[in-house]
Formats: sequence, structure tokens, C-alpha cells
Amino acid sequence: MSCLGHAFPPSDMDTQQPRATEDSSTKQGGAKGNDAVDAELAKAIMSRAFHPSLIGPEAWEGYVFSDQEIRIKESTDLYGAILWPSAMVLCHFLETNQDKYNLADKNVIELGAGTGLVTIVSSLLGAKVTSTDLPDVLGNLQYNVTRNTKGRCKYIPLVTELMWGQDVAERFPRATHRFDYILAADVVYGHPYLKELMDTFDYLCQDDTQILWAMRFRLDPENSFVDRFRQHFHLEELYDLPSLSIKLYRAWRRDKWTKDQREAAA
Repeated sequence: MSCLGHAFPPSDMDTQQPRATEDSSTKQGGAKGNDAVDAELAKAIMSRAFHPSLIGPEAWEGYVFSDQEIRIKESTDLYGAILWPSAMVLCHFLETNQDKYNLADKNVIELGAGTGLVTIVSSLLGAKVTSTDLPDVLGNLQYNVTRNTKGRCKYIPLVTELMWGQDVAERFPRATHRFDYILAADVVYGHPYLKELMDTFDYLCQDDTQILWAMRFRLDPENSFVDRFRQHFHLEELYDLPSLSIKLYRAWRRDKWTKDQREAAA
């Protein structure tokens, strides 16, 4: 999780409950006030984390996905290098819904990869992953990705810089960079680059691309972004977890690109 330019901390009001959204054909978790289901799913997700039994020379947080132990090194001086629960929610969904969302041999790009957990899990599930974030975050991101995927994955993840809204077309020409999935966890919060993030989603999402996006609701910017997002994309709510203030969405383009638009963007 990080944003263009500077990283901004999440609000102290992280416990604020999310506003109800409009349409959803597949609501899981705490939808319709089902607190018991919400609590059970949230517990299953958070149980993926574990802490080292002994304190060693390097601090790390542990997670278990795809039957693999994953060790994540965080960086407390960069918010983009801290793992937030939205990443765990997205990883849990990807692993437990492989029948419908099979990442094997799929082209995947992650926006705001942060510590790399989503990239790592997607790679373990067989995806060809392009993992992106800000220059300041890439060192720690590359370290975590290499540490946890080397010798374990069919495809070596590519870690690369991406600043939302800047030179996206030059770095990812649409003619040669077609992504089956765009993954994002906790990239929307009170930072000033929401327009650039929207532009990046819009550019990278082609006609057959699906977006899987987990978001923790804190303040109004999150709600406002979802409203603007609906103007460009169909939005389906997959998880609603009030106990974590997190929702998981699937999205796809509302408008199909014309041949001229595709050629212009290529």
C-alpha cells in the first residue's frame, strides 16, 4: 500500500464503519448485518498471520498462504512498507476462490504492492506478476518478493516502479501489456493522488481485465472514490467485513474500447 509522491498515514479513525454500497450480486462476510459470518471470516483471515517464536537479528511477520510460510519484512519509516489487513483479505480470497478466479498462467499487475504479500501469494498461485510501487518502497518490496518466491514459483515476479498517472502508457504499452487481473489492496485513503490512481486503473484495465481491489474504509475520501469509480467501472462487492472496516470488490470496464481508442493508447 502506497501512493504517488509521499506516503501518508492512515487516519486515526480506522475503526469508522463503512457506508453501505449500492449494488452487489455476491455479498459475503458481514453483509446484511450477519455479524457471526463476518466474525468467522475475519478470524479465518487474521489467523493467517503468525509471529516468530524467537527474536532474531531481523524482524519479520509471518503468514501462511498456499501451504507456504511467508516471511515479510516491514519498514516502519515508510507507510508503503507496512502490511495492512486489506492485503490479507485479498490474499485469502484469491486462495479460497481459485475455482472462479484461477490465477495460473494469468498476467497480473499489482498497484501499490507495498511489502509484497499479494504479489507473493499471486505468484505462488501460478500467476505471472508485475509488482509495482514507488521508488522508495522497491528495495524492501524486492527483498520480500525474492525471499519468498525464489524456487517456489513457476514465474519470477517482476518488481518495477510505477508512479500513478505518470508515464504509464510509455511504461506499459497496451499493445504488449495486457493484464488479466489488476490487484490492489488499501491504495485508497486520504492522499492527494486519487485522480492519478483512477487514471491508472482506467488505462491498465482493458476490455477483458478484471480488477480485484480490497479497501479499508476510514473517512469520506474512500466513499467518494468508490462513487467516482462506479462511473468508469461495473462494481461487485465480494466481501463486506464490518469488523475490519474492509470491503473487497471486483470491477470491470463499463465501456468497451473502440478500435481507434485501442490504437491510440497502444
